[in-house]
Amino acid sequence: MSSSTETAAPELEGGGSPHSVRGWRIVAALAVTQTIGYGVLYYAFSVFLAPMARDLHATDAQIAAALTLSVLIAAVCAPLVGRRLDAHGGRALMTAGSLLGTAAVLAWSRVESLPQLYAVFAAIGIACSMVLYEAAFAVIVAIYTGNERGRANGLLALTIVAGFASSIFLPLTGLLVDHHGWRTALVVLALIYGVAAIPLHVLAVRRHPAKGRARASAAAEERAGIVKAATRRRPFWLLVVAFTANGGAVAVMAVLLITYLVHLGHSPVLAATLAGLLGVLSVTGRLITTGLQARLPAALIAAAIFALQGVAVLLLPLTGRSVAGAIGAVLLFGLGFGIASITLPHLLVERYGTAAYASLAGRVAVFSVADKALAPLGAVALAQAAGYGWVMGAVAAACVIAACALVAYHRV
Repeated sequence: MSSSTETAAPELEGGGSPHSVRGWRIVAALAVTQTIGYGVLYYAFSVFLAPMARDLHATDAQIAAALTLSVLIAAVCAPLVGRRLDAHGGRALMTAGSLLGTAAVLAWSRVESLPQLYAVFAAIGIACSMVLYEAAFAVIVAIYTGNERGRANGLLALTIVAGFASSIFLPLTGLLVDHHGWRTALVVLALIYGVAAIPLHVLAVRRHPAKGRARASAAAEERAGIVKAATRRRPFWLLVVAFTANGGAVAVMAVLLITYLVHLGHSPVLAATLAGLLGVLSVTGRLITTGLQARLPAALIAAAIFALQGVAVLLLPLTGRSVAGAIGAVLLFGLGFGIASITLPHLLVERYGTAAYASLAGRVAVFSVADKALAPLGAVALAQAAGYGWVMGAVAAACVIAACALVAYHRV
């Protein structure tokens, strides 16, 4: 594998190893905003699906299309957001995204038709691209420039805390809907998000030091050169293939696992309990991956775990009819459930430096985030046409493709 000097540029001014207390204050603030942001802007949607379908006189599929639209728009916006983050830092962008997200959720509470719902979720998609993981990772990468251990620990801490977003906000949203109805519940969630995220992004997130026009122009040219060189070479596209394939596989299992376990003969309660293990196991996988990165190449660690996920998916149709077999397969797959989010930043910084990190991450997100939105739809269609066995085979193939791409990346 080539060194990080291949296309790396000098690091962002104002980087270096920040004072530990200041760095961790920023990480802590982002952990809070990511947890609430994912809970309100993404996970809560599933609780609102049924009551919205009833009140808007629409089918579940028509309502679910709003979330798909939101994710696709976030993917389209990712490159532009990445360039903005590299040039100006995260404070203004994430603050604006928090304001937009709060306003969009309030507007969501007032929708009366499908066109209005889709318009609201288009705005939510834009807000998500400005405030969720991709933006938060870029901020952490920038503040820990030159401090690999600090960066790894910061990303790990952020993802561990935010990993509990669904565990917190699914039951909370359910309680709010049961007691106050879905419209009032959305108003409450919008206020929770706005009150927390807006001031934290204003006060905690750093902005880049001011530069003269000439220096800003030179920095922009430098970033453009890094991106241009990276996207013309094989390693970058191997990363795109790896994390797009893995993202699609994980998204399919997240959406269809409960349905498939029920199809295998398990009770809905057991199926939901096993699926709930994925969130817990994602924390375990991230801890293992971060610990091993000090001793082994990150690309090979992720490749091995992706391959194990493929094995788990192949075992599920064979052993999943028994409780023990289903638990074993879910445990094995769950170890890789969240490692992509901390592995990609490490690989990008290791090879290309931090100067154009957000721009490159945004290019990857165009493909990986879009696949997370579209892959479950394709999987549902495949299951209806050919059966769940073919779906599991396709997911296993995606895991193998991701693993092979990372092995090839390591060797380049």
